[in-house]
Amino acid sequence: MTVGLGSCVAIALHDALARVGGLAHVLLPQVIGGQGEPNRAKFASTAVPLLIEDMRALGASGPFVAKLAGGASLFGPLLAMGGSVGARNIAAARAALQDARVPLIGEDVGGMAGRTVTLDVATGTFLVKTVRGGERAI
Repeated sequence: MTVGLGSCVAIALHDALARVGGLAHVLLPQVIGGQGEPNRAKFASTAVPLLIEDMRALGASGPFVAKLAGGASLFGPLLAMGGSVGARNIAAARAALQDARVPLIGEDVGGMAGRTVTLDVATGTFLVKTVRGGERAI
């Protein structure tokens, strides 16, 4: 479960055969230089390979599928450099999944509402609750 997704993106991976899943709460699209040893789970470009490594260590071998949630634009286009952080996080998560050859089979992204998500590793159900009410399983 991850709570309080605004512009952040939750990347959920699942292996239905092994019943193993992983969930990353991504803050930024990619590692920013000069940070020393970064936390790989915080960046879309490094979180997907990390999830796959960790899932393989738990016995998963694929095929893997992915679901995304988050990437809201809570404050409008305040950042002039390259659009909203939410939109850039969504694009980076999609690119990282494509690079890892993991199909994206469901998403609830963008908009202007925050989200909380839960991944059921037994079934692969990804439950998305929005701040403004509403709940959806993808």
